[in-house]
Amino acid sequence: MMTVEVERKFMCSANTLKMLEESGAVLVGKQQFRDQYFDTPQFDLTLRDMWLRKREECWELKYPLVPVSGRKEKSGEQSETAAVSTCYKEITSQPEIQLKVKDVIRDTETGVTCLDDSWLSRVNLVCFAEFTTVRQSFTLEEEEVKIDLDQADFGYNVGELEMLITEGEDVHAALERIDRTARKLGLTADQRVEGKMNVYLKRNLPEHYAKLLSVHILRA
Repeated sequence: MMTVEVERKFMCSANTLKMLEESGAVLVGKQQFRDQYFDTPQFDLTLRDMWLRKREECWELKYPLVPVSGRKEKSGEQSETAAVSTCYKEITSQPEIQLKVKDVIRDTETGVTCLDDSWLSRVNLVCFAEFTTVRQSFTLEEEEVKIDLDQADFGYNVGELEMLITEGEDVHAALERIDRTARKLGLTADQRVEGKMNVYLKRNLPEHYAKLLSVHILRA
């Protein structure tokens, strides 16, 4: 069964840890990891809002619950939380990732799925972004929402409220839990907060960033 990540980002400040402690959040772990992101030189994946990532030795492909071609302008009836949140499907099985990627970039080569990374060169995928993150993870047990505080090595800090649900489960219910958690933490939904990748691209790969802005994958 495929997983769906429902997530809302928030800005970190000097008071964030104190805010979490006062809200009853419990620290459940701290880790450091390196992320590498891959695409073709023509940006075939990211221009479809598809993000192929290798985190340490684990692969993941994320793409939106609603395909880019099927998106509509946000209506006035959309909740504030939905307007500042994202919903992405996640694939972590390497054979499934390879099939999905090959389908998107119309690779006609047949053969067995590679268990190593040699398939990347066959479909002309190269690493376009690489950075390390230190993450502290918290939870508010009654809401089952994971709270992450991330410090990226390029000088950007951001928080995330996240729920993982199986495909077919109620996304709106997950959004409601995230909204309740945000209110407990004193967060407002008055603006969308940029993720690590947005900021990395803006600072380091402005041409790639501009292309994603032009097709409304990213927002300035």
